Amino acid sequence: MYVLIAVAGIAAGLLIGVLLARYRSTSKSNELVAAANKQVDDARAQAAQITADAKASAETAKKSALIEAREEIIQLKQASEADDNKRKSELQKLENRVMQREESIDKRSDALDRREHQLSSLQSSIDKRKNEVDGLYEKQTAELERISALTREDAHNELLDRVRADTIKEEAQILRDSEQRVRAQADKTAREIVSTAIQRCAADQAGEITVTSVHIPSDDLKGRIIGREGRNIRTFEQISGVSLVIDDTPETVVLSSFSPVRRETARVALENLIADGRIHPARIEELYKKAEKLVNERVQEAGEQAAFDAGIHDLHPELIKTLGALRYRTSFGQNVLQHSIQVSELCGIMASELGLDPAMPKRAGLLHDIGKAIDHEVEGPHAVIGADLARRYGEKPAVVHAIEAHHADVEPNTVLDVLVQAADAISAARPGARRESAENYIKRLEKLEEISNAHDGVERTYAMQAGRELHVMVEPEKISDAQATVLAHDIAKQIEDEMEYPGQVKVVVIRESRAVDIAK
Repeated sequence: MYVLIAVAGIAAGLLIGVLLARYRSTSKSNELVAAANKQVDDARAQAAQITADAKASAETAKKSALIEAREEIIQLKQASEADDNKRKSELQKLENRVMQREESIDKRSDALDRREHQLSSLQSSIDKRKNEVDGLYEKQTAELERISALTREDAHNELLDRVRADTIKEEAQILRDSEQRVRAQADKTAREIVSTAIQRCAADQAGEITVTSVHIPSDDLKGRIIGREGRNIRTFEQISGVSLVIDDTPETVVLSSFSPVRRETARVALENLIADGRIHPARIEELYKKAEKLVNERVQEAGEQAAFDAGIHDLHPELIKTLGALRYRTSFGQNVLQHSIQVSELCGIMASELGLDPAMPKRAGLLHDIGKAIDHEVEGPHAVIGADLARRYGEKPAVVHAIEAHHADVEPNTVLDVLVQAADAISAARPGARRESAENYIKRLEKLEEISNAHDGVERTYAMQAGRELHVMVEPEKISDAQATVLAHDIAKQIEDEMEYPGQVKVVVIRESRAVDIAK
């Protein structure tokens, strides 16, 4: 009984618990539904508010865009109107200019017509006066023949006979004076002839150091190198400072200049022009600049290679560059750079034989003629010039003194000085080394250019034809045609007074004017 009551109590408790749980679940569901409905209402309200805000923003943006578009249209319209006004103003100016030019042309035409009419009147008057003079001359001649009872030919012969008789003594005196002057000038004339002959005989030696031959594919190319009215060859010579000789030699043109670097640069530029085929002044200037850059690079490479061959690795860069310039310099028929390398080797060998360190003698031997690379620009012996250059770039005093003493410009007082002197003499002792001094020849050409460049109005000067011609380019704004004649005379006179030279020097003053306009 108690068990049943307990089971019934438990069942009743379970039933009551289930009913309570269901009641609670139903209450929570109702609360959730109410909360969800409230959120839906809130979301709908927010959506309506957002929609209203979006519409207001869109309306505002639309109005702003319309305002900006209107402002931009107004600005474009104003700019277009300004351009139109500017164009109208320019057109008006052009029209006024054309009208003024037409008026000027009309005035000139009227003036020319009046001048032509005046000239016609003057010509008629001159013809009339000439006829009158001819008539009077014929009347006077006839009257003279009537009075003298002689014809014109008889009177002429009689007059000549009287004059001849009166001037026999004077003629004899003139002949004697002329004979004395001729005898007085005979020795001088003979010396000039001999000097000219000597210079021509020495042309082969001078040609070896001042002339470079350039091969061309065909003789037809010579005309293109010369250019219309000679403008190409004239431009080439003015830019390079080298004389370009074009003669009858087949497939060959000749470059002539006393400066070896200038001549080599011109050779490279000319060969590039021939290969390129476009030969005109602008192209000549462009390729000459490229050739100049290439030659400078070759000079640098030659200096570096010479220092490497001599085993010297700490030379100053400027000394290396100056040393490389000796690649294009000859002295007594020998390349100076090769001569310097040979002297360096000889100095090293002799120093080793004497039990000395060969490093410094080789250095002094390599640099002993470095002054010859710049003796065109600096006055003085090349040994002194080279010593100053080496001293400027930090060479040791012993090396500087050896360079300066190798031609006894200063007294040699060390073993190093004597080694460089001996090695230089050994290298120079070769067949044909002493035929002629090229240095004196080059100095003479440089003096010719210096004398000419000292005159006002001279733009540039080039010595041509082994010093027998001097081409002087003048500024046409400063020198007139008449002044050019006087300038040629003054330069020739100064050369006669200040220089000694074989033969004659022809001074050619070139005055070139250029007029440039643009076709529009």
